Amino acid sequence: MKFEMIGVAEQLRHSIENIMRLFFDEPELIFRDAAGPPESGDALRIQLKTTGFRPHGEVISANSSAELTDPASGKLYQAVREKALPPDADDKQRRREIRLSLSYALLQILQEWTGLEQPWGILTGVRPTKLLHRMLGSGASQEEAFRVLREQYLIHEEKIALMRRIVERQLSVVPDLYDLRREVSIYIGIPFCPTKCAYCTFPAYAINGRQGSVDSFLGGLHYEMEEIGRWLKQNDMRITTIYFGGGTPTSITSEEMDMLYERMYASFPHMDRVREITVEAGRPDTITEDKLDVLKKWGIGRISVNPQSYIQKTLDVIGRHHTVEETLEKFRLARRMGMNNINMDLIIGLPGEGADEFAYTLRKTEELMPESLTVHTLSFKRASEMTRNKHADQYRVAGRAEATAMMGMAAEWTNRNGYSPYYLYRQKNILGNLENVGYALPGRESIYNIIIMEEMQTIIGLGCGASSKWIDSVTGEISRFANPKEPSVYNEHYRKYTKDKIEALERLFMKKGIPVEGAL
Repeated sequence: MKFEMIGVAEQLRHSIENIMRLFFDEPELIFRDAAGPPESGDALRIQLKTTGFRPHGEVISANSSAELTDPASGKLYQAVREKALPPDADDKQRRREIRLSLSYALLQILQEWTGLEQPWGILTGVRPTKLLHRMLGSGASQEEAFRVLREQYLIHEEKIALMRRIVERQLSVVPDLYDLRREVSIYIGIPFCPTKCAYCTFPAYAINGRQGSVDSFLGGLHYEMEEIGRWLKQNDMRITTIYFGGGTPTSITSEEMDMLYERMYASFPHMDRVREITVEAGRPDTITEDKLDVLKKWGIGRISVNPQSYIQKTLDVIGRHHTVEETLEKFRLARRMGMNNINMDLIIGLPGEGADEFAYTLRKTEELMPESLTVHTLSFKRASEMTRNKHADQYRVAGRAEATAMMGMAAEWTNRNGYSPYYLYRQKNILGNLENVGYALPGRESIYNIIIMEEMQTIIGLGCGASSKWIDSVTGEISRFANPKEPSVYNEHYRKYTKDKIEALERLFMKKGIPVEGAL
């Protein structure tokens, strides 16, 4: 659908685009500074205004409005939003409030015009619970925080209740969540998979025929681990969690896994104090007895075995070259070999699946009862095969109402079986404007998932496609440093990337006021 958006300053256009995408699939937006003759005869015009800040008693206020006229009925839809601020608000606060007030007004008219309610209100970001953490951490009461979520962000009560449950659970699992600045976590990316899934945009390359690339990559990764480990030891820095992701970390051989974990224990300090080590064994077709033996040898008890669906036709369509029976077999094998903290991932809204198929997948999951279950909602990621061919019959997916119903089924199933939500995140172009929710049995929550979602701690990324996230605990500012995604580029430049990371760590921890031996 095509729209002319009138009166939107350039710095506000990204926020407006995000709101429009909540209601329309791939809307075409034409931005114009002022009204005039239509540039496109088939475009619907939306007039937006921001009058900036004006005195309002002892405060100042941001004023925004939105209006559109339904071309079929001629009905005018209007909304006005005035947001008060204290007079000492700085420029950053003022810009933020203008953006929020304009998003608020636009959401109001679109909800009324389309009849579509947005349970997450004007929130389009990835981490809703981070907003609640920030308000509570700054001293706001729960009641005040919930009022802000409800009145300023237009979030519905059921989503606020979900956020509350998750935040309370996180703080019970990691009581020192707000005070982890003297530690770091480690993410290690293994960029290989048996095949590439149709919905995937992670740095993942089919491993077949790439052994030379694998060998070179592992050599670079060992080097990164040694050098980062040396820096951590020099500065007596503890590691909270270690997470092996990818790709599929169990795509490499059991011998390669053994050497990798041996290097980890030799390189990193205080391994006896690490709270959690996770290895994604997400593809059942990569799991063997030998690999499970290696995991046990190195004390790694938390893994993922990800069915995504228990419908074989679906697995074939999305390119997961394993069978439903193989998922069941490999899960039970891991159980027999002592793996007592297994996560499973399910995806709502995969091609050809509706409520009946998802109900079947939940019944099959109940036969296994993993310690944690992450329920994803399908997201149309820009570079994935599925998104490039989303209108093909084989990739047709459920509508908004059915996707919402399936998320409700997951919430009911997990509650009935003793699981509680402990983290959530959202993605752009997510089906039905829903969310991804991690559920766990008591005491089986992933600490790493909590830390990365709430952005409370620096995470050092090692390996191909791994992104380091530097958290300034004084200002809260976040910066990132990404390793290259392509193995050949990583193999050529891993020494430089390692050196750059260490320099960034020294600057970061000096800024925090934490003594860093290497920077003195």
